[in-house]
Amino acid sequence: MGIHLKSIIVQAKQILKLQSHLLTRNLSSDVPKGHLAVYVGESQRKRFVVPVSVLNHPSFQDLLLQAEEEFGFHHPMGGLTIPCNEQAFLELTSQLVNVS
Repeated sequence: MGIHLKSIIVQAKQILKLQSHLLTRNLSSDVPKGHLAVYVGESQRKRFVVPVSVLNHPSFQDLLLQAEEEFGFHHPMGGLTIPCNEQAFLELTSQLVNVS
């Protein structure tokens, strides 16, 4: 399990590095520093911007595990895609952000 979580964290860091690169090129200026854009939904996917601090929470790491199981390192939207019900994602992230 520890090795599996390490791969998820490495994947998230790779995405953050890519987004950081895009920010410097002004291609993704709507993602503030310290945040990550993710795509959420089961069939229709909606883009959300969340603080990177949520990456450390076990509940969010469960979502990252689901994403890895479904998409591996290939995310169809070009960014981190989380195969989760939008309402469940909103409830989870609002709890995590309020706790931080």
